[in-house]
Amino acid sequence: MDLVDTTNQMGKGMLSIYERYNRVRISGYIQPQFQLISAKGAETYAGGNFSAMVNNRFMLRRGRLRVDYAHLNKNNDPTSYFVFQFDGTERGVAIRDFWGRIYENKFKIFALTTGMFARPFGHEVNLSSANRESPERGRMSQILMRSERDIGLMGTITSRQNQLWTQRLKLDIGVFNGQGLSGPVDYDSHKDVIGRLSIKPGKVAKAGGMNISAAVSGYWGGITSQGNVLYRTRANRGEYTMQRDSSVSNLGKTAPRRYAGADVQISFPNRKGETEFRAEYIRGRQTATLNSSETPGTYPGSGNVKDPLYIRNFDGGYFYFLQNLGSKDHLFVLKYDWYDPNTRVKGRQLNATDGFTRADLRYDTVGMGYVYTANESLKFLFYYDFVRNEKTALQGYEGDAPDDVFTCRVQYNF
Repeated sequence: MDLVDTTNQMGKGMLSIYERYNRVRISGYIQPQFQLISAKGAETYAGGNFSAMVNNRFMLRRGRLRVDYAHLNKNNDPTSYFVFQFDGTERGVAIRDFWGRIYENKFKIFALTTGMFARPFGHEVNLSSANRESPERGRMSQILMRSERDIGLMGTITSRQNQLWTQRLKLDIGVFNGQGLSGPVDYDSHKDVIGRLSIKPGKVAKAGGMNISAAVSGYWGGITSQGNVLYRTRANRGEYTMQRDSSVSNLGKTAPRRYAGADVQISFPNRKGETEFRAEYIRGRQTATLNSSETPGTYPGSGNVKDPLYIRNFDGGYFYFLQNLGSKDHLFVLKYDWYDPNTRVKGRQLNATDGFTRADLRYDTVGMGYVYTANESLKFLFYYDFVRNEKTALQGYEGDAPDDVFTCRVQYNF
């Protein structure tokens, strides 16, 4: 009884701990899975490449533990919010989220977030892996927004109420290092600006209870060239080639990462579940390297010898069709996504003679799956990806490379 007696020092201490930590929430999930791929040693974006002599594997795809803490004032308005999340698998332990948010309580529409958190761009990038119906984000999302998170600060303008349609608007705009968690440190002084204007989910009464949300996103960033050589895809006598630009003015120049995107999510209630459609499209210019269209985590090169940067025009997108089967516990998933890292060339135009590599290949993926939710803490997923690359004149990619993959996953969460 000393613990609840606030007249003594121990009781006062326990009461203080309770008042402080009753606003703490601890959650997490693990995702053990089995995968089978078409060929040994295949490259894939379904959880990482397979080893040279392996075409099937057990793995712990994610093991997340997250701590949330909210501080409220005497009127129960939030003043600050803190999140810490890390990911632990057989491959090691890494931080995933480490951020804090400050709220203003006069107008109740402003907030400021600082630390390491998800970039405010697009829908799929910000959809949690615990809730996503497909095993992985699409190839485009993984390449353009590798690890999804970055370090910076972000301002948010949105109402905390949701009565008028104007109160459903939300604007996020932030400034970030740029390379995200794909590298240990920021390798240039250039900062990337990312913004998203969205309409929060809301029902349309005149459309039978249809629920809709949508957004437009913009990314204005780049990489500071540490050499004087840049490559671009340009026309030469009617044919596109990867052309070398060795102008001295390229040293210190910002090679662009400029994206524009739009996304929409629409769901219709049924007697025993929902039917949902999602779509997202992104296009722009991406700066990367000779053999990859991913933003490099560290500046390419070794020591004082810097590799040239490659600038490409790209586009990509995805479509989801989600249908409950008899109840909300059973879900059918159909997804199509594509990513074209170089929209100026296609098919047999891609050849090594003109300077193109596998980094310029277009990929189309059709995924089909079934999700069974046994209870609030247990979920099963069975999913097959049909992956197709375009046929080119590049060695090894004259036809479709064997990289279809089947995933069987169990998710435990609390």
